[in-house]
Amino acid sequence: MSDDVRNLVLGVVAAGISAALGWLARTYLWKRKLRRKQTFFGLPENSECLLVVNRDPATAEPAVHRFDVFALLELSALIKDCGAHVQVVTQDAAHQGFGERTEFCVGGPGSNRRMVAHMAAMLPGVRVNVDPEPGPDRGAFQIGSERYRMEPGVTEYVLLARLTAGERRDTRPVFLFCGQRAITNQAATRYLARNHERLARKHGSHSFVLLLKVINSQAYGPDVTELVADVTRAAQTALPAPAPRGGHRAD
Repeated sequence: MSDDVRNLVLGVVAAGISAALGWLARTYLWKRKLRRKQTFFGLPENSECLLVVNRDPATAEPAVHRFDVFALLELSALIKDCGAHVQVVTQDAAHQGFGERTEFCVGGPGSNRRMVAHMAAMLPGVRVNVDPEPGPDRGAFQIGSERYRMEPGVTEYVLLARLTAGERRDTRPVFLFCGQRAITNQAATRYLARNHERLARKHGSHSFVLLLKVINSQAYGPDVTELVADVTRAAQTALPAPAPRGGHRAD
Protein backbone atom coordinates (compact mmCIF):
# COMPACT_ATOMS: atom_id res chain seq x y z
CA MET A 1 0.00 0.00 0.00
CA SER A 2 1.44 3.33 -1.03
CA ASP A 3 1.78 6.23 1.37
CA ASP A 4 -0.95 8.19 -0.44
CA VAL A 5 -3.45 5.34 -0.14
CA ARG A 6 -2.55 4.75 3.49
CA ASN A 7 -2.99 8.42 4.31
CA LEU A 8 -6.33 8.45 2.52
CA VAL A 9 -7.55 5.42 4.48
CA LEU A 10 -6.37 6.89 7.77
CA GLY A 11 -8.12 10.16 6.92
CA VAL A 12 -11.38 8.37 6.21
CA VAL A 13 -11.11 6.36 9.44
CA ALA A 14 -10.32 9.49 11.46
CA ALA A 15 -13.28 11.32 9.92
CA GLY A 16 -15.56 8.38 10.74
CA ILE A 17 -14.36 8.27 14.33
CA SER A 18 -14.82 12.03 14.72
CA ALA A 19 -18.34 11.86 13.29
CA ALA A 20 -19.23 8.97 15.62
CA LEU A 21 -17.82 10.78 18.66
CA GLY A 22 -19.70 13.93 17.68
CA TRP A 23 -22.95 11.98 17.30
CA LEU A 24 -22.44 10.29 20.67
CA ALA A 25 -21.71 13.65 22.34
CA ARG A 26 -24.80 15.28 20.82
CA THR A 27 -26.94 12.29 21.81
CA TYR A 28 -25.62 12.40 25.38
CA LEU A 29 -26.27 16.13 25.70
CA TRP A 30 -29.75 15.76 24.20
CA LYS A 31 -30.64 12.94 26.59
CA ARG A 32 -29.28 14.86 29.58
CA LYS A 33 -31.32 17.91 28.58
CA LEU A 34 -34.42 15.71 28.17
CA ARG A 35 -33.91 14.09 31.59
CA ARG A 36 -33.66 17.51 33.24
CA LYS A 37 -36.84 18.60 31.51
CA GLN A 38 -38.65 15.41 32.54
CA THR A 39 -37.48 15.85 36.14
CA PHE A 40 -38.62 19.47 36.32
CA PHE A 41 -42.07 18.67 34.97
CA GLY A 42 -42.35 15.33 36.81
CA LEU A 43 -42.91 13.58 33.49
CA PRO A 44 -40.69 10.53 33.01
CA GLU A 45 -41.03 8.53 29.81
CA ASN A 46 -44.52 7.01 29.35
CA SER A 47 -45.84 8.59 32.55
CA GLU A 48 -49.38 9.92 32.92
CA CYS A 49 -50.35 13.50 33.69
CA LEU A 50 -53.53 15.49 34.15
CA LEU A 51 -54.55 18.58 32.21
CA VAL A 52 -57.42 20.39 33.97
CA VAL A 53 -59.29 22.81 31.74
CA ASN A 54 -61.51 25.60 32.95
CA ARG A 55 -64.73 26.98 31.51
CA ASP A 56 -65.39 30.28 29.81
CA PRO A 57 -67.19 32.40 32.46
CA ALA A 58 -68.66 34.62 29.74
CA THR A 59 -71.05 31.91 28.55
CA ALA A 60 -73.59 29.72 30.30
CA GLU A 61 -72.72 26.77 28.07
CA PRO A 62 -69.78 24.46 28.86
CA ALA A 63 -67.07 26.03 26.73
CA VAL A 64 -63.37 26.89 26.83
CA HIS A 65 -62.12 30.33 25.86
CA ARG A 66 -59.99 30.31 22.71
CA PHE A 67 -56.95 31.72 24.55
CA ASP A 68 -57.25 28.90 27.08
CA VAL A 69 -57.34 26.45 24.16
CA PHE A 70 -54.07 27.97 22.95
CA ALA A 71 -52.66 27.53 26.46
CA LEU A 72 -53.62 23.86 26.43
CA LEU A 73 -51.85 23.44 23.09
CA GLU A 74 -48.68 24.98 24.55
CA LEU A 75 -48.80 22.52 27.45
CA SER A 76 -49.59 19.56 25.20
CA ALA A 77 -46.41 20.24 23.23
CA LEU A 78 -44.33 20.23 26.44
CA ILE A 79 -45.91 16.99 27.57
CA LYS A 80 -45.30 15.34 24.20
CA ASP A 81 -41.64 16.43 24.24
CA CYS A 82 -41.22 14.60 27.55
CA GLY A 83 -42.69 11.40 26.10
CA ALA A 84 -45.60 11.43 28.56
CA HIS A 85 -49.33 10.84 28.13
CA VAL A 86 -52.04 13.31 29.05
CA GLN A 87 -55.59 12.95 30.32
CA VAL A 88 -57.73 16.04 29.78
CA VAL A 89 -60.50 16.63 32.33
CA THR A 90 -62.82 19.56 32.96
CA GLN A 91 -62.54 21.63 36.13
CA ASP A 92 -65.65 20.06 37.68
CA ALA A 93 -64.65 16.46 36.91
CA ALA A 94 -61.20 16.28 38.51
CA HIS A 95 -62.07 14.42 41.71
CA GLN A 96 -58.70 13.20 42.95
CA GLY A 97 -55.79 14.27 45.09
CA PHE A 98 -52.45 15.57 43.90
CA GLY A 99 -48.92 14.23 43.98
CA GLU A 100 -49.47 10.93 42.20
CA ARG A 101 -49.48 12.47 38.71
CA THR A 102 -48.21 15.76 37.39
CA GLU A 103 -51.08 18.19 36.96
CA PHE A 104 -51.43 21.32 34.85
CA CYS A 105 -54.36 23.46 36.02
CA VAL A 106 -55.43 26.37 33.83
CA GLY A 107 -57.72 29.26 34.77
CA GLY A 108 -58.46 31.53 37.70
CA PRO A 109 -60.78 30.66 40.60
CA GLY A 110 -63.72 32.32 38.87
CA SER A 111 -63.68 29.70 36.12
CA ASN A 112 -61.96 26.69 37.67
CA ARG A 113 -63.14 24.92 40.83
CA ARG A 114 -59.97 22.86 40.89
CA MET A 115 -57.93 26.07 41.07
CA VAL A 116 -60.02 27.18 44.05
CA ALA A 117 -59.16 23.96 45.89
CA HIS A 118 -55.44 24.19 45.08
CA MET A 119 -55.19 27.81 46.16
CA ALA A 120 -57.00 27.15 49.43
CA ALA A 121 -54.70 24.21 50.20
CA MET A 122 -51.35 25.53 48.99
CA LEU A 123 -51.59 29.31 48.44
CA PRO A 124 -53.33 30.69 51.54
CA GLY A 125 -51.64 34.07 51.04
CA VAL A 126 -53.42 34.74 47.74
CA ARG A 127 -56.90 36.13 47.26
CA VAL A 128 -58.56 36.84 43.94
CA ASN A 129 -61.54 39.13 43.53
CA VAL A 130 -64.07 37.08 41.56
CA ASP A 131 -66.91 39.60 41.90
CA PRO A 132 -68.59 39.77 38.46
CA GLU A 133 -69.71 43.36 39.00
CA PRO A 134 -67.61 46.01 37.21
CA GLY A 135 -65.22 47.97 39.40
CA PRO A 136 -61.54 48.80 39.87
CA ASP A 137 -60.92 45.69 41.99
CA ARG A 138 -62.59 43.23 39.64
CA GLY A 139 -60.14 40.37 39.08
CA ALA A 140 -57.55 41.97 41.36
CA PHE A 141 -54.93 39.83 43.13
CA GLN A 142 -54.03 40.30 46.75
CA ILE A 143 -50.72 38.60 47.58
CA GLY A 144 -49.71 39.21 51.14
CA SER A 145 -50.12 42.93 51.73
CA GLU A 146 -49.86 43.88 48.04
CA ARG A 147 -52.76 44.34 45.63
CA TYR A 148 -52.48 44.03 41.85
CA ARG A 149 -55.30 45.51 39.79
CA MET A 150 -55.65 44.90 36.09
CA GLU A 151 -56.27 47.35 33.28
CA PRO A 152 -57.79 45.08 30.59
CA GLY A 153 -55.71 44.95 27.45
CA VAL A 154 -53.00 47.18 28.95
CA THR A 155 -51.67 45.68 32.18
CA GLU A 156 -52.76 42.28 33.46
CA TYR A 157 -51.33 39.78 35.92
CA VAL A 158 -51.03 36.02 36.14
CA LEU A 159 -49.61 33.62 38.71
CA LEU A 160 -47.36 30.81 37.51
CA ALA A 161 -46.72 28.23 40.22
CA ARG A 162 -44.96 24.90 40.54
CA LEU A 163 -46.07 23.27 43.78
CA THR A 164 -45.30 19.99 45.49
CA ALA A 165 -46.82 18.46 48.60
CA GLY A 166 -44.87 16.35 51.06
CA GLU A 167 -41.23 15.29 51.09
CA ARG A 168 -41.41 12.15 48.95
CA ARG A 169 -38.97 12.23 46.06
CA ASP A 170 -41.51 10.67 43.72
CA THR A 171 -44.19 13.27 44.47
CA ARG A 172 -45.29 14.86 41.21
CA PRO A 173 -45.76 18.64 40.94
CA VAL A 174 -48.86 20.70 40.27
CA PHE A 175 -48.48 23.60 37.84
CA LEU A 176 -50.96 26.45 38.22
CA PHE A 177 -51.72 29.10 35.59
CA CYS A 178 -54.00 31.54 37.38
CA GLY A 179 -54.60 34.66 35.32
CA GLN A 180 -56.88 37.67 35.49
CA ARG A 181 -57.99 37.00 31.90
CA ALA A 182 -57.76 34.03 29.54
CA ILE A 183 -55.01 35.62 27.48
CA THR A 184 -52.82 35.82 30.58
CA ASN A 185 -53.18 32.07 31.10
CA GLN A 186 -51.73 31.57 27.64
CA ALA A 187 -48.98 34.08 28.43
CA ALA A 188 -48.01 32.05 31.51
CA THR A 189 -47.85 28.75 29.62
CA ARG A 190 -45.74 30.40 26.92
CA TYR A 191 -43.44 31.89 29.57
CA LEU A 192 -43.01 28.43 31.11
CA ALA A 193 -42.27 26.85 27.73
CA ARG A 194 -39.60 29.45 26.99
CA ASN A 195 -37.99 29.59 30.44
CA HIS A 196 -38.33 26.12 31.97
CA GLU A 197 -34.58 25.44 31.74
CA ARG A 198 -33.73 28.61 33.65
CA LEU A 199 -36.47 27.94 36.19
CA ALA A 200 -35.20 24.38 36.69
CA ARG A 201 -31.65 25.64 37.31
CA LYS A 202 -32.86 28.24 39.81
CA HIS A 203 -35.54 26.31 41.71
CA GLY A 204 -34.70 22.65 41.11
CA SER A 205 -37.46 20.45 42.45
CA HIS A 206 -38.68 23.06 44.96
CA SER A 207 -41.98 24.91 44.86
CA PHE A 208 -42.16 28.43 43.47
CA VAL A 209 -44.83 31.05 42.77
CA LEU A 210 -44.09 33.76 40.23
CA LEU A 211 -46.13 36.87 39.52
CA LEU A 212 -46.01 37.81 35.83
CA LYS A 213 -47.26 40.97 34.14
CA VAL A 214 -48.68 40.84 30.63
CA ILE A 215 -48.14 44.14 28.84
CA ASN A 216 -50.43 45.60 26.17
CA SER A 217 -52.12 42.33 25.26
CA GLN A 218 -54.54 44.19 22.99
CA ALA A 219 -51.59 44.89 20.68
CA TYR A 220 -49.05 42.15 21.46
CA GLY A 221 -51.24 39.28 22.59
CA PRO A 222 -49.53 36.95 25.09
CA ASP A 223 -45.99 37.60 23.83
CA VAL A 224 -44.80 40.49 26.04
CA THR A 225 -44.58 39.16 29.58
CA GLU A 226 -42.41 40.40 32.44
CA LEU A 227 -41.52 38.80 35.75
CA VAL A 228 -42.76 41.08 38.51
CA ALA A 229 -41.55 39.11 41.52
CA ASP A 230 -41.03 35.72 43.09
CA VAL A 231 -43.90 35.74 45.59
CA THR A 232 -43.48 32.21 46.93
CA ARG A 233 -43.15 33.16 50.58
CA ALA A 234 -46.03 35.64 50.60
CA ALA A 235 -48.30 33.29 48.63
CA GLN A 236 -47.69 30.40 51.03
CA THR A 237 -48.14 32.48 54.18
CA ALA A 238 -51.75 32.68 55.34
CA LEU A 239 -53.34 36.11 55.27
CA PRO A 240 -54.61 37.48 58.59
CA ALA A 241 -58.30 36.97 59.19
CA PRO A 242 -60.39 40.09 58.44
CA ALA A 243 -61.36 42.12 61.47
CA PRO A 244 -64.89 41.36 62.70
CA ARG A 245 -67.52 43.99 61.99
CA GLY A 246 -69.82 45.49 64.56
CA GLY A 247 -67.89 44.09 67.49
CA HIS A 248 -68.48 45.43 71.01
CA ARG A 249 -65.66 47.41 72.55
CA ALA A 250 -64.71 46.35 76.02
CA ASP A 251 -64.93 49.07 78.65
